[in-house]
Amino acid sequence: MKLLTDITLTQIVLANLALMAGSCLQGVAGYGIGTLAAPLLFLISPLLIPAPLVLNATLLTVFMLVRNRSALQIRQVRFAIGGGVGGAILAALTLLVISTQGFDVIFGGLILLAVALSIGGRKPTLNARNSILAGAASTYMGTITAVGGPPIALIYQNEKGPLVRANMSAFFLAASFLSLSALFTSGYLGRTELMLFVATFPGVLIGFWLSGKLVNRMPFEGLRPVILGVAAVAGLAALVRGLLAL
Repeated sequence: MKLLTDITLTQIVLANLALMAGSCLQGVAGYGIGTLAAPLLFLISPLLIPAPLVLNATLLTVFMLVRNRSALQIRQVRFAIGGGVGGAILAALTLLVISTQGFDVIFGGLILLAVALSIGGRKPTLNARNSILAGAASTYMGTITAVGGPPIALIYQNEKGPLVRANMSAFFLAASFLSLSALFTSGYLGRTELMLFVATFPGVLIGFWLSGKLVNRMPFEGLRPVILGVAAVAGLAALVRGLLAL
């Protein structure tokens, strides 16, 4: 049964399940909806990324910011947001010039880069320069792939849970609006993407609700290899598909 263009009811159900898992992960760890859900959504249907996922991630960050607002330290976030402006502009220019096949190649490459950053073991200091660089990289990657978590997560990996969830939510909210502006400008955000968002946001609501129950129980580190493995497989699949189509 076709619901939208080439999207079936089964694909919508699977997309909601992927978003539920990613939203629950982000509610617990501070990031993860992109790292987990984007590769799965790409495998379900490329139409589900990037704009529908970015819209869902924006909704989730609003919920998370409200939940963790007491731990927010906005002075630390402003540099990352400033870097995000440059990342969004570069992403918009990239999307304006690439073909569908080129998008697959860039998507796959950036997903693999995100996995490499996540397992690389680097621990950069949380300072203004690194915040600007991480903000730019996260917004660029988040606009094109909806996976913007790894660069910004690197500079927050030594901070405490409530601060991480609050500050990263504030950054992701600003970065999401920058990404949506870039997607709209480059023609990647329209009526179809909005309808797909409406069809899939229930998964985000359920996942966020579940994260409140699991925030002190979910073994994030134990799940990390599985999440990165899924991302790597999907990233490689996208890269190969794009290269074969060139």
